[in-house]
Amino acid sequence: MTRQQVAILIPIYNESGNIVALVQAIERVIADLTRYDFQLLFVDDGSRDDSVAQLEVLAAADPRIGLIELSRNFGKELALTAGIHALECDAVIIMDADLQHPPAYIPEMIRKWEQGYEIVATKRTKMDRQPLLRRLGSNLFYWLLNSISEFKMEPGTTDFRLLDRIVVDALKQFTENNRMVRGLIDWMGYKKTFIDFEAPKRHSGKPGYSYSRLLQLALNSFMAFSLVPLKLAGYLGVFVITAFGLLLMFMLCDRFWLGGRFGFTPIAFVIVTNVIMNGVVLACIGLVAIYIGHIHTEVIDRPLYLVRKTVGLKGRSRNL
Repeated sequence: MTRQQVAILIPIYNESGNIVALVQAIERVIADLTRYDFQLLFVDDGSRDDSVAQLEVLAAADPRIGLIELSRNFGKELALTAGIHALECDAVIIMDADLQHPPAYIPEMIRKWEQGYEIVATKRTKMDRQPLLRRLGSNLFYWLLNSISEFKMEPGTTDFRLLDRIVVDALKQFTENNRMVRGLIDWMGYKKTFIDFEAPKRHSGKPGYSYSRLLQLALNSFMAFSLVPLKLAGYLGVFVITAFGLLLMFMLCDRFWLGGRFGFTPIAFVIVTNVIMNGVVLACIGLVAIYIGHIHTEVIDRPLYLVRKTVGLKGRSRNL
């Protein structure tokens, strides 16, 4: 009987201090899972250290290890996309390279998959040395996204998850450039369960996601999964027109029926009304411009990523 194929997909960016330790940790875990054939696929997202050189050595010694080297840094989401496009297997486990996604949870994820779940996601209950600003930002992100989108994302979930082949095949159909893979997976539905875990501190190096990149990812998510921000511009315009229409009526009443008791001068309310209305117009134009920018990115139809070379994946990779 043919054994099922399970791939472990790991995007990397300047992770040379973690690769060997991660591979060793994974090998210790999968050694007991003899009913499955495992493959480790690393996607290098334009690393500037010797990550690629290390992986080439490991791949030469172990045929289970594969590498996709992108031509430059396209971002983690597109690195994940490149790996997903290259894989043909029964299940994919996505995890980070910094050992904050403990390989020890892989057997439990596979057990949940064996029970019929098509998505086995993980929820981080605790993270060693997580900065306060990042924790607050994460909580705010989930609250805002769940408030304005048509589907719900479980707070605390991570990219560390197992996907059945049906989910992987569905992911290959998405074409948008500005994407959040985790959000796309949650948007799909499918049969899902969660595993709680505590994230240790990074084994080595610094996080690849800066605060500016996290902010950009959050903005992309809001715009990809909800039209509410665009509608807010219209709501704001209606509110301002209503509020200042009432104010204008009050000023007219004061001028013609109350004898100017409040001392409003024509130039005063003209200036105030003009400044505020100009601010609303600029805010609306700015918000619409962001959406138009995203439309422009999608319609020019550039490749999502470009591959420089692959190791251990002959004939499987492609530029999309």
